[in-house]
Amino acid sequence: MKKTFLLALLASTTLLFSGCASIFSKSNYPISINSNPASSISVTNSKGMEIYKGQTPATVNLKAGDGFFKRATYQVKFSAPGYDEKIVPVMFKVDGWYWGNILIGGVIGMLIVDPATGAMYKLENDFINETLTRTVADTDAGGLKVYGIEEIPESWKAHLVQLK
Repeated sequence: MKKTFLLALLASTTLLFSGCASIFSKSNYPISINSNPASSISVTNSKGMEIYKGQTPATVNLKAGDGFFKRATYQVKFSAPGYDEKIVPVMFKVDGWYWGNILIGGVIGMLIVDPATGAMYKLENDFINETLTRTVADTDAGGLKVYGIEEIPESWKAHLVQLK
């Protein structure tokens, strides 16, 4: 009887002082980032602060919340020589477990715990896989090429005209 009472007290205290999403979900999420070709990446938060810099493939842990009742947003910038820079947003949405507070977590979970911890939000996509496009002005893709005099083949030199 005493053991059952203690277990019931512990369970009710846990539910009373926590939110449903905080129990069944999380407030940090890993996101896998990849690109073709491999590139440098920079992840910035909504304030423009860089929170990660590295190469693809990578896995980055992101906080779901950005303050009380505010979901986090991030941007991933891809850059590689000879390719256009690409920026992809990372968004969070309301976690379904947040609505479980109506039945389990109560008002404290719904209005304080889950909004404060960010557990009321979850990552929309847990991976980003981007294909970068070649830069139009890329000299390796053909077009105009400027040669130094020492790079010109001897057979071409007979056709050169000196400019004044």
